[in-house]
Amino acid sequence: MTGAEAMIKCLEAEDIRVVFGYPGVAIAPFYEGLYNSDIEHILVRQEQNAGHAASGYARMSRRPAVCVVTSGPGATNLITALATAYADSIPLIAISGQVSSRLLGRDVFQEADMRGATRSFVKHSYLVKDADDIPRVFKEAFYIASTGRKGPVLIDIPMDVQQAELRKSFKYPDAVSIRGYKPEIKINPIQLRRVIGLLDQAEKPLICAGGGVILGHGETVIREFCEKFNIPLVHTMMGMGVLPKRHPLNFGMLGNNGKPYANKAVGKADLLIVAGARIADRAIPKPENLTRRAVIHIDIDTAEIGKNVGPTVPLVGDLKEIFSLMLDANIERKEDSWIAELEDIKRNTVDKRVFSDRLVDPNLLVQKLSEKLPNDATYVADVGQNQLWSADNYIMKEGRFLTTGGMGTMGYSIPAAIGAKLVYPERQTVAVIGDGAFQMAMNELATMRNNNVDLRILLVRNRFLGLVREYQHYNYDSHYEGVKLSDWPDYSKIAEAYGLKYYECASNDELDEKLDWFLEGEGARLLVCDVDSDNNVK
Repeated sequence: MTGAEAMIKCLEAEDIRVVFGYPGVAIAPFYEGLYNSDIEHILVRQEQNAGHAASGYARMSRRPAVCVVTSGPGATNLITALATAYADSIPLIAISGQVSSRLLGRDVFQEADMRGATRSFVKHSYLVKDADDIPRVFKEAFYIASTGRKGPVLIDIPMDVQQAELRKSFKYPDAVSIRGYKPEIKINPIQLRRVIGLLDQAEKPLICAGGGVILGHGETVIREFCEKFNIPLVHTMMGMGVLPKRHPLNFGMLGNNGKPYANKAVGKADLLIVAGARIADRAIPKPENLTRRAVIHIDIDTAEIGKNVGPTVPLVGDLKEIFSLMLDANIERKEDSWIAELEDIKRNTVDKRVFSDRLVDPNLLVQKLSEKLPNDATYVADVGQNQLWSADNYIMKEGRFLTTGGMGTMGYSIPAAIGAKLVYPERQTVAVIGDGAFQMAMNELATMRNNNVDLRILLVRNRFLGLVREYQHYNYDSHYEGVKLSDWPDYSKIAEAYGLKYYECASNDELDEKLDWFLEGEGARLLVCDVDSDNNVK
């Protein structure tokens, strides 16, 4: 068995059914092995999008997904996707071909030091030097990617190692033992009792749920916990979906771009339980202000606790397990006025943002879209103003809301939505994207069409890089520089070129009709909705 054949056997042992990639000479032996496998290969049109598509696949399947690239520029093109997955804690296995071992370090054609280049953006990386190490390396890589705080792992494999024959019989390991990596954390019973004690004493407790809750499969148990003890919840952008949007205990997304009443709830709480969130600047602009109240920080990653604010009680462990234990705790939660106070704040908080009455109101667009989507739909938001309008207005039901919060990578939504749709082809999947981000990813329309992915793409067009323009308005006296996209391309011609059904919408009066068309029937579709470039900046 060759090293390349062993790589395929490892993926089959991990029940990998789909890989996203772009071939080249340095990874050609692997592709020869793939030819004789039942694993489906999805050819993307640029390597970065292999990582984003794998990210969407991993988030929906809740298992590590695989992307494959060749050496040199193929591998370096993948780095942004790895950084995006690392920031959002998405488990990926990235396989990169490498020049032959005897040429390493000689600056030969398409050589790139991927271990060095990705050091800041992966949980771990391997440079495989012996074909007999492949089973162990793959087993460890999948284990590292999917345990503790999840994230991407890089396997860099020289071409000659892929071609070499194994000296030993192939055996995929049953278990993993990695010195220095022991992610199975036993919950500290003393700290857990302190958490329960603070909850029992608190008059105004509030849970702040982050993306770690969803990554840790903790949505159901946290919902049960909130309902049992009548504890309200706010969430970060990545924590959207822990509670349905219209749940009576959901008080919205906090942060610079969240709901003002959610931020006020944090200010009023006497106990803040931060679950699976890093308390970064977008969610809490001034984390030091949290010290005026008791803070419990629960996370599976010890490095995240105390990074931005010193908690009153840190608790390391699996969120699902922790909240399951606390469900059985003897916590006295009296029927009090805390929920009523938050509801009153919500009713009386005025949204001071101004939206144009010209063209399509982006808030109304997202609200109507989400109301028309099935309960189990997948909504994938890109980056920019469209992301903020989506997070602010999407009416979360029982489906999924995907976006990139940590790195904020434009062009993410289309390849990620392709990956998500391949996991659940029967679920309605919509990518919402601005005209700037669309032009970074429209080459993946070929991937979508070539693989018969029934994806709906809603393009919000304002002919500017809207969020940067908004920033220039407020901070640089409306000196708009480098942000105008003008009228190109002609999206109807793009749709025609890729065989997409196409519509445009330029007024609120047309919204219902156009959205019904957009969602009905079968076949990939592109709907372009025009919004005023002056939204948010009056």
